[in-house]
Amino acid sequence: MRRLATVRVRITVAAVLVVGASLVAGAFWLVRAHRDGLTTNLETTARLRSQDVAASVGDGNFSPRFAVPRGDENLVQVVDEHGVVVAESANIVGDARISHLRPDADGYSVRTVAGLEDEGPYRVVARRVHAASGTYVVYVARSLEGVTRSTDNLERLLWWSLPALLTLMGVLTWVVTGRALRPVEAMRREVEVIGGEDLHRRVPEPVTEDEIGRLARTMNAMLTRLEDATDRQRRFVADASHELRSPLTGIRAQLEVDLEHPELADWQATERDVLADAIRMQRLVDDLLVIAVADASALDAAHRAPVDLDEIVLAEARRLDTNTALTVDTRAVSGAQVDGNADQLLRVVRNLLDNAGRHARSQVELSLTESNTDVTLRVVDDGPGIPDADRERVFERFARVDDARGRDDDGGAGLGLAIVHDVVVAHGGSVAVENTPGAAFTVVLPLHAGL
Repeated sequence: MRRLATVRVRITVAAVLVVGASLVAGAFWLVRAHRDGLTTNLETTARLRSQDVAASVGDGNFSPRFAVPRGDENLVQVVDEHGVVVAESANIVGDARISHLRPDADGYSVRTVAGLEDEGPYRVVARRVHAASGTYVVYVARSLEGVTRSTDNLERLLWWSLPALLTLMGVLTWVVTGRALRPVEAMRREVEVIGGEDLHRRVPEPVTEDEIGRLARTMNAMLTRLEDATDRQRRFVADASHELRSPLTGIRAQLEVDLEHPELADWQATERDVLADAIRMQRLVDDLLVIAVADASALDAAHRAPVDLDEIVLAEARRLDTNTALTVDTRAVSGAQVDGNADQLLRVVRNLLDNAGRHARSQVELSLTESNTDVTLRVVDDGPGIPDADRERVFERFARVDDARGRDDDGGAGLGLAIVHDVVVAHGGSVAVENTPGAAFTVVLPLHAGL
């Protein structure tokens, strides 16, 4: 039963049923049209013969016996108004009256009678003739035996040919669908064995440009995306483990040393160091949670609302100005509103300003402008800038331009700009960096739809 439920079987059965129904309907129509055509031809011949006989009867100079030309199979009788046969063709001399059919009001009628002298059916033409000697009815009959025989032969031919045609149709459909679905089966077998460790494998792609070829290319593109996502996840887990292991290892080492040599322990210094490591881990966990939210695509319509981005930028600029000795220039910040998550957009602005404050020598410039479709935020510092080779890498997770990854480094875990990139992309925007000569980060977000 499982094999009978395959697409190949269903297509073959459907094709045979549809073609079979069409052939049967066409066969019935063909037989009927063939019979009607032969009957019409026979009737035409009988009608023309009746016209000739009626013309001779109307002239009054007809003999009681009509000659039968070679090949003429018509039976001819002339009956007077009393029902007496007064003339007949030579091929029915002495026979009984052909028919009692009466012409219609227009003087002409055609009927099929059951048979004459136990023979097959006949097509009879009755024509009324008015002559000087009286009113007569001319009967011309033609046997339908030839029509029946020809129709029977056609039916027998169709009876044997239709099953053969349907069988041929089924075989051809089975073969063609099998060849067409062979790449699909190959793709199924390949996908069936692809596991989490085999995402580098790809399904075979046919050379055709049909739907199956496009399906294969789409599946390979999907496998490529899954492989990239899996690789990113593995790198992310490895980097996160490394970043979490460093402060935990430091905390454990300090506590073990102090417990091993309590007489030399400075518990207040140890507590301060442990607190610093705990804060560092808290920041790292917070960053990981933000990335997890962005990866989970939580920024759907239910989580979006109009956000006054200029208020967030000005508030974060005041925070940076208060906590550092840098000059923060906000003269180019104008009003702008976007659709999004206020907390995550706050995280974007804060990470950009923290990054600028960490690398700036003396000044950070902020600008916020609005166009007909977009809102552009620009954060520029006068620091050393970013090498050209690292402009894309700075947005990767746990990526840092410098090599300082020690526990005393204030550069963070390398997730700040990655969070900026992920949140901005989740909001339908883009982020880029250039040197001016310091680092200049440009964030473009869609304008609030209500404006």
